[in-house]
Amino acid sequence: MHIAALILSVLLALAMLHSGVMKFVRPAWLRQFAEAVHLTTSQLTVLGSLQIAATVGLLGGIWFPPFAIAAAIGLVLYFGGAIVAHIRSGDRNMLGAAVFLAFSIATSVVLVLNVRLA
Repeated sequence: MHIAALILSVLLALAMLHSGVMKFVRPAWLRQFAEAVHLTTSQLTVLGSLQIAATVGLLGGIWFPPFAIAAAIGLVLYFGGAIVAHIRSGDRNMLGAAVFLAFSIATSVVLVLNVRLA
């Protein structure tokens, strides 16, 4: 179980690092997605910061598992909120948020089970 927790944590951390950095770089395709759900540039900065903080928590959780658990649960809330934002704005392009929500849930479950079984 430890290997699965480690792999999921690192993969999720890499995905969040990439996504978070993109929110600071703001390429044209990302600005289009942000406009579709009515996000401002300052909100993108906050969202990117949250994703980078989750990256730090997931990687720090390699040595102190509660950090990874907190980061993964935070990402469940983050992507749950992202889906709500898409629905409220009428934007149907929420596949990415749904995939990351499922990935965050799976990582959270495996991390909690890893701690409980240790």
